[in-house]
Amino acid sequence: MSFRWREHRQGTDGNRVRGERTIVIVGGGASGVLLAAQLLKAENPALRVAIVEKTGVFGRGLAYSTTLDEHLLNVGAHNMSAFPDEPDHFRSWLGTRGIAVAADSLHFVPRRLYGDYLGEIAAGLAAREPERLRLIQADVVSVSPHAAGVAVRLADGTVLQADAAVLAVGHDAEPAGVAPHAMKPGAPGDTPLAADAPVLILGSGLSMIDAWLSLSERGHRGPVTVLSRRGLMPRAHLARKPTPSDIADVPLGAPPARFMQWLRRLVRAHEAAGGQWQNVIDGLRPFNQRIWQAWSGDERGRFLRHAKAWWDVHRHRAAPQIAARIAAAVGEGGLTPLAGKVETVERADSGLLVTLRLRGAAAAQTLTVARIYDCTGVVRDVASGSLAAVRSLTDRGLARPDPLRLGLDVTEDCAVIDAAGNPSGRVFAVGPLTRGALFEIEAVPDIRVQAAKLARTLI
Repeated sequence: MSFRWREHRQGTDGNRVRGERTIVIVGGGASGVLLAAQLLKAENPALRVAIVEKTGVFGRGLAYSTTLDEHLLNVGAHNMSAFPDEPDHFRSWLGTRGIAVAADSLHFVPRRLYGDYLGEIAAGLAAREPERLRLIQADVVSVSPHAAGVAVRLADGTVLQADAAVLAVGHDAEPAGVAPHAMKPGAPGDTPLAADAPVLILGSGLSMIDAWLSLSERGHRGPVTVLSRRGLMPRAHLARKPTPSDIADVPLGAPPARFMQWLRRLVRAHEAAGGQWQNVIDGLRPFNQRIWQAWSGDERGRFLRHAKAWWDVHRHRAAPQIAARIAAAVGEGGLTPLAGKVETVERADSGLLVTLRLRGAAAAQTLTVARIYDCTGVVRDVASGSLAAVRSLTDRGLARPDPLRLGLDVTEDCAVIDAAGNPSGRVFAVGPLTRGALFEIEAVPDIRVQAAKLARTLI
């Protein structure tokens, strides 16, 4: 079955609306809803938008699907508006629910509330704009650009014909495990554990914190070992304002090692004057994408190998109250961060026997745990991931991974680039899929700006 919006519709004055433009957004998480909201701000009665989301729940995605109140936003509520030109929009929404957040405070609310917020934006748009927005529960199995537009095929055989399609699928929900017998938190095999069972978590970023909080909520009190390549743990946000940087002072194009030296000197000088390093890192935020784009492919690779772990724990921080709980658990010995890697995992009568090689150690050591959680991040190569819409393009050479295989290769205008290096005029991407081009494109403050820019391009 094939479906297409009618070519012409009646305007409010009774005349036919010409030049109808139809856009299908694949994915109804944060990126998809933010883009749809920007598209529908255009006063164009001939614009037609469809968001296709396989779960039928719009605005949540992976990040905001949690129901645990302790899973907090990692960005203060004051900076989480869905609209870059309406900075108080989310704070005002919280106010209608009895949650007062001062404009200058660093207040972290449960992520489930942000999912409610985005869900209400999607539902409100659909109610107010029934002719211009459709919310469709379906799984997209392929995206096929052609001379007249693009065909988006759904799992039930329906084909949505449109002028353009935007991949807003977020992160792959099924990254491959980095060690045998490891599982993702919340996977079907993540059954209740004995309260004192030892656990190993692979990866020490914000996903690790989510896993640890979920274990604690379920009553787990056993020892938890956190293993990562560098053994670094996320730092805490501070209720301070960023120290603005001048782009003229930022060494754009300097090799990563020299850039990091400059940044460390800047932090030391700021701290010597009584400031906090967090303010320096936050002051660079407006320029992070430009810093990344000024590097060559080889330089970006060197940054990922040698500096990314350090950058992540300082740039992507935890809410102060959560960071304090983590620090207390480490101090009490219930949570032990280690730097190293897994060599082997074997099943044993007492659980899983893990052989570890710690960083700098000559000999391996063993650890017996009841469960291993994989919190190492997302799929390393979108071309081999589980997202059918993406695979339908990469398998046919209609899209290609970026050189570092962080996401899809895209232009500055978010147009998907095919295997021959040609940008598409029909297929675009938004959000984390564009990490290779922008790097810092996983948080709402960055995605909302990208969505506004892409909306202007599409319209």
